[in-house]
This record gives sequence, C-alpha cells and structure tokens, in this order.
Amino acid sequence: MEDATVKMKKEKFMQENLNRIKHKIVILSGKGGVGKSTIAVNLAHGLASEGFKVGIMDVDIHGPSIAKMLGIEGQTLMTSSQQERPFPIQVYDNLFALSIATLMPDSDSPIIWRGPLKMGVIKQFLQDIEWPELDYLIIDNPPGTGDEPLSVMQLIKNVSGSVIVSTPQEVAFLDARKTINFSKQMNVPILGIVENMSGFVCPNCGERHEIFKGNGAEKAANDFSLDILGKVPIDPNIVLTGDKGKRFIGDYPESIPAKEFNKITKAIIDKLK
Repeated sequence: MEDATVKMKKEKFMQENLNRIKHKIVILSGKGGVGKSTIAVNLAHGLASEGFKVGIMDVDIHGPSIAKMLGIEGQTLMTSSQQERPFPIQVYDNLFALSIATLMPDSDSPIIWRGPLKMGVIKQFLQDIEWPELDYLIIDNPPGTGDEPLSVMQLIKNVSGSVIVSTPQEVAFLDARKTINFSKQMNVPILGIVENMSGFVCPNCGERHEIFKGNGAEKAANDFSLDILGKVPIDPNIVLTGDKGKRFIGDYPESIPAKEFNKITKAIIDKLK
C-alpha cells in the first residue's frame, strides 16, 4: 500500500500541475483511423503559432503516435537538479509533449496492460511530471469511450471542452455520436466536430472530389446542436509531414487543409475566451 503521506503529496503535485494549465481540451473519436492524432498535433501547432504556451499529452497507451508526428521519438524526459520531477519534452519554445512512447526503450514493444495500469500511468503523467504554466493542454485519447478518456475526465475533473473527430461517412458517425453522448454524460462541454478526410482537392485543377461520401457531420451537428469547427480535406503532405515529424501548417501554409486547421484553431480560441 502506498503511504498516506506520499499519496497526499502526489495528489498535491497533480493539483498544482492542473492549476498551472488554463484550458484542457480532450480530442475524442468513436473509431480508429479517422486522423484524431493528426487533428490533435495540428491544433497544438496552430495554438502555439498563435503565441500560446501549449502542451500535448498522448494517452493512447497501446498506439501512441504523437512522439513520431512531433519528431521527438527517442528523446527522453529532462530533469533538473532543482526539480524533484522530470519535465515534458520541449518540442520548441512554446510547445511541450508527453507520450508513453518517450518512456519506452523500444518502439516495437507492445504494451499489454489492463485498465488499472493504464489509469495509473495517466495519473503519473499528471502528477509525476513537472508541467510548466500552459494556456492549453491538448489530450489525445485512443478511439472509443473506454478506460483512457474516462480516466482523463475523472482525474482532471474540470475539462474545458472536447473536440469530436470523424470522417464524413454516416457509418463513421454512428460511433462518433457515442463520443458526443459520452462527453455530455461526463459533463464536458463539446467545442465542436471536426470532419477529417473531407474530400480531396486536385492540386492541378483545384476541383474537389468527395472520396468518402456522406453528411454525417451535418446530421450530428443538427441533432446535437453542435458546431462544425472545420472540414479538413485529404492531402498527401499531411501524411508526409506527420511521418517526418514536421509542421504541416508551417511547411504548407497556403494549402486548403492548413487554412482549415487555422480556422479550427481560431474557433477554439474564440469558444474558450
């Protein structure tokens, strides 16, 4: 059993961390493969480019991808002789990141944990790490409404809002609608819906092609009285920059997806003023 004094000290550390973070945003999706981590990373870059101090925490324990997409694979947490706890990894001046991938010696090793262990490591992320003062903390969750997003919302308690990510097909929104109701049941305000992979814009002629047909976003927005924050079209350069750990919105600022990412960022800033 953990000593009561140690437990109280850790809870105090967690509360101090949470008090230093102004806005906590959870990124949710009903199913995998919809580009939730892509949205999380580009939102973090977008907020940082607006001059805010931003953190991103990857709680997708079984399939972490944030470290690779930020170009910090293989980097370890920093410690200071003056500090009792390590710092998250500083990606650049005003962006900090933490992922289970930065704590594992081998990226190919699977993490075979049940629920209590996963909740334990998320708790450690919040109490055993010395988070700096942040304007925003983006929390990238695995798909669904299971242990990780539930743990995040129970531990943080005052989550500022959730962002629901899906692709356009109505079958994809069958699962996304569950995350909307999950967020409501947890009393977390929903900032809006992001429709990812929303068509493809031909780079030669500029014509838009709907690859995944459907109006799931509009239907969900109408049914639940939510805003659509943005519709991000497919762009091979999003994949390329993600694989290389580069900033898509910095490398391709005039592209249609980059403008959508900026639109999403500004909408969230306005909602949380």
